[in-house]
Amino acid sequence: MTSKNLDIAREYFQAVQTGDLAKVGRLLDEEIVWHQPGANRFSGEHKGREAVFAMLGGMMEASQGSFAIDTIHSLMGNGDTVAASIHFGGRREDASMSMDGVDVLRLQGGRIVEMWLFSGDQGAEDAFWGK
Repeated sequence: MTSKNLDIAREYFQAVQTGDLAKVGRLLDEEIVWHQPGANRFSGEHKGREAVFAMLGGMMEASQGSFAIDTIHSLMGNGDTVAASIHFGGRREDASMSMDGVDVLRLQGGRIVEMWLFSGDQGAEDAFWGK
């Protein structure tokens, strides 16, 4: 199971990096629960694929289309859970962010059913996104 889940996670991150939103949508469970960290306008628990896409769309708008995961350092699996060590960044007008993070995905039935994100510098990410 771990190997299959690593493959699904790899497919998800490749789809995110290439902007293949149709594939991202197929890999996210319709009832996904997404835990966005911090104390910014996107923080909190987002329930359902539509809510997650609305949040991600808001991030793209706020970052003028620049928000991206540019590097996947490693993927590590343990049963139905995959941890991804990543680097992400974005810029807008006179602000930018660039940091490492960890995304933890829980998979079930070939889909991502829950996601927890961790930022290397949560204060800097909160400042970038704002309230």
